[in-house]
Amino acid sequence: MEIFQRILKTAVEGGASDVHLKIGTPVIYRINRELIAVDAPFPTTEWMNKIVEAVTPDHLKKKLIEEREIDFSYFVPGTGRFRTNLFQQRGQWCLAMRFVKTRVPTFEELGLLEQIKLVAESPRGIVLVAGTTGCGKSTTLAAMLEHINNNFKKHIITLEDPIEYVFEDNQSVIEQREIGLDTLTFHHALVHVLRQDPDIIMVGEMRDDISFSAAMSAAETGHLVLSTLHTTNASQSVNRILDFFKAEEREQIRRQLSGTLRGVICQRMITTVEGKLTPALEILLNTPMVRKLLEENRLDKLSAAIETGLDDGMISFNQSLFNLVKSGRVSEKEALSKATNPQALEMNFKGIFLDEGRRIIK
Repeated sequence: MEIFQRILKTAVEGGASDVHLKIGTPVIYRINRELIAVDAPFPTTEWMNKIVEAVTPDHLKKKLIEEREIDFSYFVPGTGRFRTNLFQQRGQWCLAMRFVKTRVPTFEELGLLEQIKLVAESPRGIVLVAGTTGCGKSTTLAAMLEHINNNFKKHIITLEDPIEYVFEDNQSVIEQREIGLDTLTFHHALVHVLRQDPDIIMVGEMRDDISFSAAMSAAETGHLVLSTLHTTNASQSVNRILDFFKAEEREQIRRQLSGTLRGVICQRMITTVEGKLTPALEILLNTPMVRKLLEENRLDKLSAAIETGLDDGMISFNQSLFNLVKSGRVSEKEALSKATNPQALEMNFKGIFLDEGRRIIK
């Protein structure tokens, strides 16, 4: 365990975001998105088996035997907390561990836009933070909760798998429940959560129709529900939600969503000219125009609604990337590689802007 903990401590001190352990191969750190082999003993089968036995929580040992892979949170005193996935490849154990910073970063430190604070302050409804794996969804969600915690007297209940950031009560009262440890499943927790008198419910991830139906029910009864979703842009998130449901249910769900959705914040991590990472953000807000598009099933117009909604606080990925380039933080080449529409963004850099409003039929 001494070598294992030294590997984790060195990773944190070296600025690594992830640690990968695989039998018979070098220990790997991910630093600024690059995989780097480090000078450490190669994990052996015997050593890895001891590590697996030591780090696996008691309540997950049966599940590990049955399913051969688990997620959990692992804490090393003096080093920090790691979101951990234990799995097998070719019959051998592997560990993928992501370092979770103990202090929740501020909006300014994360490079988040001010309008996200207003979204976090919504009195009720559903707010989704979307993006691909590793884009910082959990950190953005944590920053939103910490903003509420520092400024408002609310009762917040989180449902997480596993718990990542640990909050301390400030203005708000926060209870964090880990799936498998404090409650059986997301669904089981969501069934009972409304009896626990929450103002705000944070669900670590929307995974199926059951969890989203429960979230909509909570939003319709006056609660604010925050969660994450795996999608590549904000407008696509609505289709992703509808995909959870059977075809005959989607009409009703879409109409419910038009009344309960407050906003979708989608992000992509982009490398700055200094070699650091910052998010490019796309924000969809449920304005009267967006609500009308949802009600009338004109989902193909949502992207245009975002592009023409700057005055309402919305922004598209292309607009966000354009702003990052103009501020000198990101190169044109890097922005184009992350753009939803690289051709349009390249035209923007040349001073050519198309009127996207013509794409919306009023």
